[in-house]
Amino acid sequence: MQTQRENTAQAADRALRDTAEQSIAEIARFLQETFSQRVTAHIARVEDPKQVGRWARSQNAPRFDSECRLRTAYQVFTYIANCENEHIARAWMMGMNPQLEDDSPIQAIADERFKEVMAAARSFRRGDL
Repeated sequence: MQTQRENTAQAADRALRDTAEQSIAEIARFLQETFSQRVTAHIARVEDPKQVGRWARSQNAPRFDSECRLRTAYQVFTYIANCENEHIARAWMMGMNPQLEDDSPIQAIADERFKEVMAAARSFRRGDL
């Protein structure tokens, strides 16, 4: 993941490329390390948090809908981290967001509100919030 700040287009392009290049095991591992196994299970909407560990170890793979949520969370996190840094990206993902009806981006992704979350991330980058 890039550590220096990028402009919005570069950050979005890099986040998309990084997300496409990562296996779901790598994404599950990253999200588990960044947010915890329990939070990653919540994003994926699975009841057993240990399932995330199995994905991270490539013992099995998530269902399509869970993989979409995990990849979206990774892409949005990476976008914010590329624009700012990982600390800000983690805090932004966990915090209440007025553009998401005061839900956190993590909750909105779990609810499959992908476009709303990316729009909120772009607004954050522009300084609209």
